[in-house]
Amino acid sequence: MANNTLQKEPMKLFNLPWYLFGIFAAVVLVATYMGVLPVGMAGCFAIMIVLGTVMGKIGDNTPIVKDYLGGGAIVIIFGSAALNFFKILPEAVVTNITSFFKPTGAFLDFYIAALITGSILGMNRKLLVKAAARYFPAIFGGLILSFALCSVLGQVMGFGWVRALLLIALPIMGGGMGAGATPLSKIFESSGTMTADEALSVMTPAVAIGNAISIVIAGIIVKIITDKKWNGQGALMQSGSIDPAELEISPEMQAKRDDIKITNMGVGLLVSVSFFAWGYIVAKLWGMLVPSVSIHAYAWMIITVAICKVTNCLPEQIEIACYQWFQFIMKNLTNTLLVGIGICYLDLNAVLESLNVTYFVLCLVTCLGAFFGAFFVGKFVGFYPVEAGITAGLCMANMGGTGDVAVLSAADRMELMPFAQISSRLGGAVILLLGSLMLSLMAGML
Repeated sequence: MANNTLQKEPMKLFNLPWYLFGIFAAVVLVATYMGVLPVGMAGCFAIMIVLGTVMGKIGDNTPIVKDYLGGGAIVIIFGSAALNFFKILPEAVVTNITSFFKPTGAFLDFYIAALITGSILGMNRKLLVKAAARYFPAIFGGLILSFALCSVLGQVMGFGWVRALLLIALPIMGGGMGAGATPLSKIFESSGTMTADEALSVMTPAVAIGNAISIVIAGIIVKIITDKKWNGQGALMQSGSIDPAELEISPEMQAKRDDIKITNMGVGLLVSVSFFAWGYIVAKLWGMLVPSVSIHAYAWMIITVAICKVTNCLPEQIEIACYQWFQFIMKNLTNTLLVGIGICYLDLNAVLESLNVTYFVLCLVTCLGAFFGAFFVGKFVGFYPVEAGITAGLCMANMGGTGDVAVLSAADRMELMPFAQISSRLGGAVILLLGSLMLSLMAGML
């Protein structure tokens, strides 16, 4: 009888009872619209946490949206972009968030550093070794099919196969704006085909639309393909391709991870930003030795952390600390980060201005080609196809680090961030090399 009379716990927002969260949110919103919200990190975190929490809750509880469109992640991103687009947020707040979030990408870098370090060091070592060797074929499967579909359909629809390949497929698969479309535009300019501004005016909407389509596909596909033969529910490697015991974290290790220590958070913070700094050191040295081939610091960071994990050269305490720090950041700051992505990186103007049928269809087939190319090759090399298509495919077709967070959030696959970053960073470097080669061969055909 007592069990039947138990009352439900009140709805929680940001791990607080809704009415307590409401009090804090009201304070933040009043300060926002009175124009007295603190400038800098304090004010940014306050408003971004409030917006991210509320929109995330709406998205996670809205029919159709929560089941097929990515739920909270997609509502936060597009909702934040809409708040900016329709000038609902005070201009001073948008300026503050942009200055905090965008010029150097500091908050994004901080977040990604924690995710890369903690998620790689938290992986099963044998799983990492066996998965990495099979990952690049999946990436190239996505590239080949996306390029082929976009080129063929571009020719059929009168856009031109070369224009479709170079101005739509190439920038979409190039790792975003900073590491993709922007350097690609310089390659176009150096080839004499068009100025950098002309190239960017065509490529930027493709990158933005491709990013949006990738997020939506990621949210939908995990709901449509649920068969356990195809969907690993967040696991990349199929258990049939290796001993199932190798996929598991031992109960002893899991118990250590669950024993949260405040001091571990500090250790995880220091180690993650140190690995990030090391990535920039190697990138600088590489640029001096091989100036013609640029490889992002994220890529060197991934390689270094993976080597440390594979060689087992770090003390267990550090691995546990980095894993706990990664969990803290992911569970508390993901929605906050998505608000910044929506406000600072998703340009609804660029998306709306380019929404003609031909352009949209070419962007769509590029993203679908990326997913299904990686999907089928991933299956062949022993990955779960859904996870392969999301990480090796869609995370090539999104906007780099920001897109990786959005796509994996929409698919509820944040633990696959290391593989997403391989796609965005190492894959993006491959695209720049391919872009140089293709332009040298096709410049006169544009």
